[in-house]
Amino acid sequence: MQLPDFENRLALSDDILMSVEKPARYIGGEINAVIKDKRSVAVRFAMCFPDVYEIGMSHLGIQILYDMFNRYEDVWCERVYSPWVDLDRIMRERKIPLFALESQEPVRNFDFLGITLQYEMCYTNILQVLDLSGIPLLAADRGEDVPIVIGGGPCAYNPEPIAPFFDLFYIGEGETAYRQLLDFYKENRAAGGGRQAFLLRAAREVPGIYVPSLYAVAYHADGTIASFVPTQEGVPAVIRKEVVMDLDHVPYPAKPLVPYIKVTQDRVVLEIQRGCIRGCRFCQAGQIYRPVREKSLESLKEYAIAMLEQTGQEEISLNSLSSSDYSRLEELVDFLMETCREKKVNISLPSLRIDAFSLDVMGKVQDVKKSSLTFAPEAGSQRLRNVINKGLTEEDILHGAALAFEGGWSRVKLYFMLGLPTETEEDIRGIAALCNKIAALYYETVPKEKRNGPVQIVASTSFFIPKPFTPFQWAGMCTKEEFLEKAALTKQSVREQLNQKRIKYNWHEADVSVLEGVLARGDRRVADVILAAYQKGCLYDAWGERFQYGLWLEAFAQCGLDLGFYTTRERQKDEILPWDFLDCGVKKEFLWREWERAQREETTPNCRVECQGCGAARFGGGVCFERKGGPV
Repeated sequence: MQLPDFENRLALSDDILMSVEKPARYIGGEINAVIKDKRSVAVRFAMCFPDVYEIGMSHLGIQILYDMFNRYEDVWCERVYSPWVDLDRIMRERKIPLFALESQEPVRNFDFLGITLQYEMCYTNILQVLDLSGIPLLAADRGEDVPIVIGGGPCAYNPEPIAPFFDLFYIGEGETAYRQLLDFYKENRAAGGGRQAFLLRAAREVPGIYVPSLYAVAYHADGTIASFVPTQEGVPAVIRKEVVMDLDHVPYPAKPLVPYIKVTQDRVVLEIQRGCIRGCRFCQAGQIYRPVREKSLESLKEYAIAMLEQTGQEEISLNSLSSSDYSRLEELVDFLMETCREKKVNISLPSLRIDAFSLDVMGKVQDVKKSSLTFAPEAGSQRLRNVINKGLTEEDILHGAALAFEGGWSRVKLYFMLGLPTETEEDIRGIAALCNKIAALYYETVPKEKRNGPVQIVASTSFFIPKPFTPFQWAGMCTKEEFLEKAALTKQSVREQLNQKRIKYNWHEADVSVLEGVLARGDRRVADVILAAYQKGCLYDAWGERFQYGLWLEAFAQCGLDLGFYTTRERQKDEILPWDFLDCGVKKEFLWREWERAQREETTPNCRVECQGCGAARFGGGVCFERKGGPV
């Protein structure tokens, strides 16, 4: 690594750095950061995570794209994060432009500003980044002197609420088409073409690219969408996501960035697969990342060794939506156990199911006396677990808990959702009843002399938020008041249990959930609300202490939009949804079929048991073709 000249290059003076919280957020120079000679590259790309440094540095997608871009000799990719509120104030007062960490140069000087869209509650932070960079907030107001603003990530699967702020979106996995996009940018610039010429060519010729300014939306009198069509010839009416089918032969960071301060996920991350076979009906990731694709065991071994050597990290985490379903997990864990024992490195295994195999694997790598066991029944009754297609019976849950207690665990975290479609009072009371059964099971299963202290059950409930490209995308959503009533009933039910002293209950903020529901399924008109909320002072909405629901309500009233239109209203089968022009690989017909099955309380087998014809087989690989003869 070439170390930068800190004495001459920092964008912030010493007095500013000494006056803000955690100045290391802003100085760059981390281990494995990439420094290039800006005179030797043709394209400069600022990669932004619109949240505080500690959150952004923990995001695997940024690390992957940062590594991929910087492998290109003609590209220098740098990073930028949202300044915390203390520095935000100073930058505005002193008119200091937002800068990238590696060069400490203003973002406005770059060719591209790429913003990852991981969470709807970061949308006002996107406007902060644009504002502090000196980039007009609306794409329509931008000239030739500012970067091309591009968005990507899971929230790009409904980009409409933020579409007016972006020049283009990349739909899908970033490893496939970015090289072509960057080459077109270089060719367009060399030919003297302007911003609009580049955007038009990108929309026409680069797969997975959506340019909002090239599409027109019309509405019915009731507010639903009447039409959504391209305005230029050759621009696709439907944009299909980009997907990597061979994970072993795309870039992955063998030398990931290592921060100098503690971040949220302070460990090496080893991505073992993409996608999920389970088909939970509330889960967006389980649909948009289909089909399931695994990395080879040999590739994972190589990356694990390289990353540990290049970072000095003391923990390695296996990343996937459902780690238990990786076909060679036991072999991988055995290899890591041997490797990590020598290096004194811990192994983290998130996203495991509670079954004998997973518990055996966890027992190998965890000190059960210090750790808690986490799993997500999602619903308190079997009826409602069938509705959401969770694929867990109460017998599975209790058997898994018994095995865990026998294995030495005494602390269990349980995650549930309130407000799911068809939910009844009995379903809600079932949360407390299930927690009580698990607590009682500890004392029935573990002899007194072998107990690792008293059992501790922590039950947490989030509120159901319907997401695009899920079977529940048509569902209505509860109001804030209804959510709070459900949480109160859950709390009361916990207090009625025999083991109430062993059960701790907490719940998510209801007002944040309602707003997230609007932003998740909103249309292009919602952008006016986001802009108004930002101008009123909304920022860092994902942080509870910063969230100002009252200002958001004022913004909705100012823009003449009704919250209930986007939240409580159930959509109709023939309604044009704001994201219908995107193709995530899963057919709308399949999602509607699953929505109908949910209302009949029918379950659907997972992808390895029986193919349901969701549409993902068109990508030509992965779990769809594991069985001899291909998909059913």
